[in-house]
Amino acid sequence: MSKEYNRSRFLEEFPSLVEELKEMLVNYGLPEDAINWYEKSLNYNTPGGKLNRGLSVVDTYVILKGYKSIDDLPAETYKKVALLGWCIELLQAYFLVADDMMDKSITRRGQPCWYKVENVNEIAINDAFMLEGAIYMLLKKHFKGDECYVDLLELFHEVTFQTELGQLLDLITAPEDHVDLSKFSLEKHSFIVIYKTAYYSFYLPVVLAMYVAGIKSEADLKQAHDVLIPLGEYFQIQDDYLDCFGKPEDIGKIGTDIQDNKCSWVVNTALKNATPAQRKVLDENYGLKNKDTEAVCKALFSEMKIDQIYHEYEEKVAAELKAKIANVDESRGFKGEVLTAFLNKVYKRSK
Repeated sequence: MSKEYNRSRFLEEFPSLVEELKEMLVNYGLPEDAINWYEKSLNYNTPGGKLNRGLSVVDTYVILKGYKSIDDLPAETYKKVALLGWCIELLQAYFLVADDMMDKSITRRGQPCWYKVENVNEIAINDAFMLEGAIYMLLKKHFKGDECYVDLLELFHEVTFQTELGQLLDLITAPEDHVDLSKFSLEKHSFIVIYKTAYYSFYLPVVLAMYVAGIKSEADLKQAHDVLIPLGEYFQIQDDYLDCFGKPEDIGKIGTDIQDNKCSWVVNTALKNATPAQRKVLDENYGLKNKDTEAVCKALFSEMKIDQIYHEYEEKVAAELKAKIANVDESRGFKGEVLTAFLNKVYKRSK
């Protein structure tokens, strides 16, 4: 089945989840205007992205159980696995609504950020909490009687906390309005991207599918972890590289990391290798809302051959991950094919 078909079928599940959540609010006695507000928040913030995280839960389950496509899944099984995918998308929505307020962002996914929508403002803080709360209401309704219920709860709680740890370090290391490159380091960058991105974007979808498939040995969880976490770090380093060196027509956006004072892999690699004169250039030009100083930084990154360092890193990490996948022990039900599918989506992507 095509990626477009899988996405459209996944999207078909969302309206019924919204209705379930609305019914819960009716049972609590919440007035109609508040229920309508929540419905608008759910629809505005949750289904508009790429949905890669949510779709990965379904894709992983299909591989683990040996099905050829999602259409081979029993209807009720598909609904439950897709629901877990939507729970990740609700988690993503919760993070993004809050993140946009912290960053004072203006747009998200081609439309105004939720807090910028007319009459929303600071109510978005509570709306973010309610997006997260929906996860646990849906899990309780659909998985309470299942053996994996507690595992699912604990996983969502732990990964949420891990993501917030990454966000904390990012916020205090690289505030957009105060540039201090002495706070930057490749070690901090690694912690930020592993905790802020890798756990919830790569590890969470796979382990959710593993739990529902009945695969939960520590050995199998470690096999997943030991590939997916460095793969998630590679994904974000790749994103940092493309933001600086990618062409806007290829990546679909204009890179802003330099002007936004991002603690990116590119600037951290430059800082590690810079001469005193090059460091002075970075201190004077990085993180300013100015196209000329941005151009100075980009010219320096090219002079330092940061793009070459990236390509060497990419080949090294891809070879290491392929070797790990080749040695996956499949005797307990876990499959290396799951990890190969993730690596293939990331390796040498251009957008």
